[in-house]
Amino acid sequence: MLSIEKLQVSYGKVQALWDVTLEVPDGEIVALVGANGAGKTTLLKTISGLLRRQSGSITYDGKHIEEVSPPEIVKRGVVHVPEGRKLFPEMTMLDNLLMGAYTLPRSERPQRLESVFEVFPILKERRNQIAGTLSGGEQQMVAIGRGLMAKPKLLMLDEPSLGLAPLFVEEVFRVITEINRSGVTVLLVEQNTQHALSLAHRGFVMELGRIALSGSGSELLADGNVRKAYLGL
Repeated sequence: MLSIEKLQVSYGKVQALWDVTLEVPDGEIVALVGANGAGKTTLLKTISGLLRRQSGSITYDGKHIEEVSPPEIVKRGVVHVPEGRKLFPEMTMLDNLLMGAYTLPRSERPQRLESVFEVFPILKERRNQIAGTLSGGEQQMVAIGRGLMAKPKLLMLDEPSLGLAPLFVEEVFRVITEINRSGVTVLLVEQNTQHALSLAHRGFVMELGRIALSGSGSELLADGNVRKAYLGL
């Protein structure tokens, strides 16, 4: 589904990604793990068109998207849920969700909204609540729900469990599994390495802007270097 070859990205004179190559097969959960500053967020922003590459290629469903605009990338089915949720705090929860449906015909939006409420029933109860008054976990549900409103084929999640209480962390990972089972491919950036690799079909470890290791989720969980560096074992 998504193929990245020898991708290089810089912020001015500072290079952030070095020859990054990875594959996200259709129907899988692919985890991207690594320390802060490893380049994970930069990679997602480049895929979604918010940053431009220096060199390398990004293909999605066999077509190059390196020069495609962010709105067009969303229309093609690649949806990015950013780190930190980035909600509109003074708008209602419902209006925040509808912001994710801007690429859909108006006639499709009510049905899509109901499908999101099936994933997050509590959001239907809170539909008229101001987003900024929701708990951190509920706001993360809104952020993911807003991404789902765009009918993604590939959903990219950046640190969805960051700062959440343990109960909400478990719920977020349960929802990610459910979303994947519904037919959506998932590229998951996550510092909770144990959780991420436990549910991922395959994973990549980033270090200093490079892919350092790759393999199935279970293989990486069993790797001594991963266990020592990211699991404290």
